[in-house]
Order: sequence, then C-alpha cells, then structure tokens
Amino acid sequence: MANNWEKPSLEQIEKFEGKDVLSAPQFSKAELDVIMNVAAYYEQALLEKRILKDMEGKVMASLFYEPSTRTRLSFETAMLRLGGTVITVAESPTNQTSSTAKGETMHDGITVIDGYADVIVIRSPQKGAADVAAQAAKHPIINAGDGAGQHPTQALLDIYTILKEKGTLQGLKVTLLGDLKFGRTVHSLVDFLAIYGCELVLVSPEELKMPEEITKSLRDRGVKVEETSDLKKALSTSDVLYVTRIQRERFTDPAVYEKVKDAFIVDEEMISGCKKGMIILHPLPRVNEISVGVDKYEGAKYFEQAYNGLYVRMALLALTTGSVVLFRPHRKTVG
Repeated sequence: MANNWEKPSLEQIEKFEGKDVLSAPQFSKAELDVIMNVAAYYEQALLEKRILKDMEGKVMASLFYEPSTRTRLSFETAMLRLGGTVITVAESPTNQTSSTAKGETMHDGITVIDGYADVIVIRSPQKGAADVAAQAAKHPIINAGDGAGQHPTQALLDIYTILKEKGTLQGLKVTLLGDLKFGRTVHSLVDFLAIYGCELVLVSPEELKMPEEITKSLRDRGVKVEETSDLKKALSTSDVLYVTRIQRERFTDPAVYEKVKDAFIVDEEMISGCKKGMIILHPLPRVNEISVGVDKYEGAKYFEQAYNGLYVRMALLALTTGSVVLFRPHRKTVG
C-alpha cells in the first residue's frame, strides 16, 4: 500500500478541512479512498525517513478519559511525526486530574480546550461524548472511542490493513468474532465493510450478539449477514477473521462476564482448517481470545494492524486541519 498510493487532488484534500471524525457512517467510498491514499503517502514518507513539517506550529489536544495505549500513543506519535505538538489529559474514573473531578461539564471543558488547540482527539466511556464535544468546539473533533458507541479511526486502520494484506476488500468474506454487542470497533467497521461489498459472518456468545438495529441496517443495504456459533466452519471460507476481546469493563454483572469470557478461543488447532491466505486481525489488547501460538501463523497481522494506526491517524490529523502537504518535497533526515 505504501508504494502503491494515488495522489488525491487538492480539491479532494480540501474537502476534509474543518471536518469532525465522529462515526463510520459519515464517510463515503470516495472519502475512504482519500484517507487510504494519504495514509499510504505518510507511510512511504516515514519509510524514506523524511522530515515532515505538515503540522508545524499546530497543537493537538489529546483527551483520554478512559484507559488507552495504542490509540492514545499512536495519535500523539502521529502529531509529533507531522511536526506538531501535543497537550494531553489522561485519566480514569479512579484517577481524575482534570476539572471533570470538580463537576465541569463536557461542553464547558471542550469549549475551553478548543481555545488551546487546532484539533481535539477524545476518548470517553460515555457513548455520544464525541458528538457533545463537536457541538462545543470550533476546531475538528476526532472520536477515539465513545463507550459502546463508535471507534471510527480504529475501523479506518482496519480497512487500511486489509487493503495492504489482501490488495482489495471487494467481495471479501469477513468473520467478526467475540463481543459484537459492546464492541465499538466492529460497530464502526461493519459500515465500511458494507461499502466494499463484503460478506459478513457474525460469531459471538448469545449474550453478546450484534445489536439488531445494526444487522437490520446492514441487510437493508443488501449486505449478506450470517449469524452462527460454528466458528470452525466460518474459518474454512473466510478471507479475514476479526477477533475482539470480551470486555470486562462493559459488564455490570461479573457473573455474566465469567460465563462468556472463554466462549471462543482462537488457537492453533482452530485455525488449522482455515481458508488459505486468511488473515487474523484484532484491535488489541488481547486477553486470552487468541493464543500466543497463533502469532506464528503467517496471516496473524494484529501487530502490523496496530502499527498501521500511526499512518491513518497522521492522515486524519493532517486532513482535518488542512495541513496535508503533497505538492512540495520534504527534507530527508541526516545520517
């Protein structure tokens, strides 16, 4: 993908300036193509060790009100790789360091932070928090996960990864496994897979099935959706297996979590009969839903998937702030 990108037009790039990134349904196929190509451009630039100054003089506010490793660090690294700077709030319900601990509303907090930054990246345990932030801010808001709602940037890097590994998404059969009820990554991803005409197989414990409103919407759009408990059979015909962990933090009843946490485990025996060339993705962190032995499988691409998040998030930061520089050369690093 890095060596096979198409240069978007200036008009295509400019359409992103000032836009929020809140949910997967907001994007068209044409917009996805622009994001994928700009991400590939930045991947190639980093491979060539270019010094990027696209975001020089700009500030990103990184607001994480829920624990995060990959998403937060990849966004902050993306901003730094683009020559910008970062201000950050990172806290949890038991370790509040911002004025939320004093009862400040999301609206007021974002209104103030908006005066400090050129783009705001926010993760919250509350579904819809990014929408509230977008209403308060004048600068672009990027949703880095809102409870059991959406995680559009994860879905974008998932699409980028599949494109890199398979060359296309058109007509692929994708099996989604695990927590499909609370899994915001899959809630965003299925919208993009529908755009590319993918066939979907949903495998989960009964208690964690994909919400009916989502499956109905997919079927109404003409997407072939199969719900099954036969993972072995699904893998024999799947091009992509997308695994999600059972999220302990989403359960109010620990007993229910204990009941379903080990319902499906992908191990070496399970993938022994998979379709040739199948790739395995996971938004991470994993707990025990993929055994470590599977890491040796040639199609295990979940760590590469995490690395791809850097390029996609570089693209989103630069696009939404109107900072993409494709029309003049960058300097190379010394040495």
